[in-house]
Amino acid sequence: MSRRYDCSDPMERTRGIAEAVSAVRRGELIVLPTDTVYGIGADAFTPSAVTGLLNAKGRGRNMPPPVLVGSVRAATALIDDLGTYGQDLIDEFWPGALTLVCRANPNLMWDLGETKGTVAVRMPMDTLAVELLKETGPLAVSSANLSGRPAARNADEAEEMLGDSVEVYLDGGQVAQGDASTIVDLTGPIPRLLRLGAISEDKIRAVVGVLLTDEDDFTPDDDIQPEAPLDVPAEPEKPSAAESDGSSKEQPKAEEPEAASGAQRAETPGGEAEPPSRKDEPGTAS
Repeated sequence: MSRRYDCSDPMERTRGIAEAVSAVRRGELIVLPTDTVYGIGADAFTPSAVTGLLNAKGRGRNMPPPVLVGSVRAATALIDDLGTYGQDLIDEFWPGALTLVCRANPNLMWDLGETKGTVAVRMPMDTLAVELLKETGPLAVSSANLSGRPAARNADEAEEMLGDSVEVYLDGGQVAQGDASTIVDLTGPIPRLLRLGAISEDKIRAVVGVLLTDEDDFTPDDDIQPEAPLDVPAEPEKPSAAESDGSSKEQPKAEEPEAASGAQRAETPGGEAEPPSRKDEPGTAS
């Protein structure tokens, strides 16, 4: 039976975080608020937990979840190469609504799905989420919803859709952010915008200078596919071609920003990864 904690109450918050940490360590699923939407999370390094997350949402391995972290240091441990612009983007927009798809650290032992050696990573700007992530370590997190339905923006909506498949619900109230995170693929020599979200294209360009978009031709390296961060509104799952702590473009057709380059098993972390699916269309991540 699921347990729910009202995190507006200090004692409930403390107890809820402790219970969520325990659940994650047991390989169970939790729901947590983020700065974009609510997310459903699991230990990124427990394959059975990640499989349970995908099953709870009704999604397949072709749509691997992105990974949320509680610090920049935790993120860099998952990434093999930030590229030329990764650190500048992190310095400017993290914590915040920017998901970066990078080549994953090939030494990591995990399995987020068909990430093609990439990982989609984000550090959310939410005190409850960050406090939890510092205790649990990296979490595979996708938007808290069933595939094909809108991402939950409060605990009631998440529980209505996910029910007892989730062990612990952390109720942080209604999320304030309305937009999903912006996703940028850093697996090629030039950054590529996989999904436009809370951070505008102009703001990204101000940092990186040159930014490829859908209007640009794909390059050979584009066959990387990430998943949509947990904050992407879910959309019916597509056969498989190339979509944020519990929304959009599809994995790179070589795909979207969470590109990854290989299976994330003992080779790569995280799936928003991919060569992320280039445009995870409404997907789900946080």
